[in-house]
Amino acid sequence: MSRPQMAVVGIGATGAVLAAALIKERPDTVLVASSEVKAATLRDNGLSVSGALSFQTPVERAVGGVAALADAPPEVVILATKTFHLPMVLDELSAVFRPGMKIVSAHNGLGTEDLIAQRFGPQAALRMSLNYGVGLEAPGQVQVAFFNRPNHLGVVDPASETVGRELAEALTQGGLDTELVPDIKLFIWKKMVMKCTMANICAVTDRTIRACLDDPPTRRIADACFQEILGVAKAKGYDLGEGYLEQVMGYLDKVGAHKDSMCVDLANHAPTEIEFLGGKVCQYAGEAGLAVPHYQVMTDLVRALENNYLKG
Repeated sequence: MSRPQMAVVGIGATGAVLAAALIKERPDTVLVASSEVKAATLRDNGLSVSGALSFQTPVERAVGGVAALADAPPEVVILATKTFHLPMVLDELSAVFRPGMKIVSAHNGLGTEDLIAQRFGPQAALRMSLNYGVGLEAPGQVQVAFFNRPNHLGVVDPASETVGRELAEALTQGGLDTELVPDIKLFIWKKMVMKCTMANICAVTDRTIRACLDDPPTRRIADACFQEILGVAKAKGYDLGEGYLEQVMGYLDKVGAHKDSMCVDLANHAPTEIEFLGGKVCQYAGEAGLAVPHYQVMTDLVRALENNYLKG
């Protein structure tokens, strides 16, 4: 049986690492950049990943925009764009979608796989939880600050497990350890307890994770937010237990000198991923009848900072 054609949409920091690993195993992987100019740069210069991971990968196939996939739609499409671009990308994919196509969300945030399932059906939706921190130094050039192996991959519909397993194996063989897990939402919640909490606090204070945890005022806010999001996760069916906070702190100790990407978004006057991070926590809390006052304040502060330039 022939191997499925794969594509990566969004060749920023996160997507470049995924693409570099896939290309080592699948040289025909298609990279979808946001413009033909950026696609040409990728074809000319390839991908360079350094730090905790190392890839020097030539790029054979790169196109500018999702519409360029229409002539030969791939069987597997990995979405590594910023989360706020997801609705627009799904609109673009509607024109190239074919029955049997699998769409993998490699985004930050909560509920991204649900949007894919609502648009194209549960059998089309897969989700990844990525455990590396990256920064983009130039187009196609990425610095990896850390990688806590492995990444996790899961399906919404069990009928997609064969494709999920093949993708996990391809990434692993390419040097990016990835494990297919039976309940990906569990791993998403475990990561988002940390990400949703620290993204808000780091963004508002423009500090690293370690600085926020070491300073008593922001540590008190973090501790309160951790308790609130654990309550929301429990209401959604994922009781991580009080002991999980010890694991959280152990993980954050490894990445503490890292600034959350939301700090960069605010510094660049770019849209943030707040609606799929703190915004989703507040939404889920409202649906469950839970009060999350600390989360609500921190989320609204990020929204206000964003509004300074998006609506100012």
